[in-house]
Amino acid sequence: MSAAPGLSHFLILAAALFVIGVAGIFVNRRNILVILMSVELMLLAVNMNFVAFSRFLNDIHGQVFVFFILTVAAAESAIGLAILVVAFRGRRSINIEDWKNLRG
Repeated sequence: MSAAPGLSHFLILAAALFVIGVAGIFVNRRNILVILMSVELMLLAVNMNFVAFSRFLNDIHGQVFVFFILTVAAAESAIGLAILVVAFRGRRSINIEDWKNLRG
């Protein structure tokens, strides 16, 4: 008989996802899509923490906050991908090194 996973299991999983997201940003600094996916992975890890604590404390506020984070993350993804598509049409590349002259 297996026991139900506890709070520590969810926190360890969320920490592992967050570390993978941070590693994705620092290891691959060339592709913008990978960086955007890494940021989304980090946001999902934070959401998992909110849901785990909300469930552990029997409080709905953490789960409500997750809906706001998911809304902002969806808007960020849509706008980021739209900017990426427009920039790709002009430059024909999504490598960050090709965009160095865009600095102010």
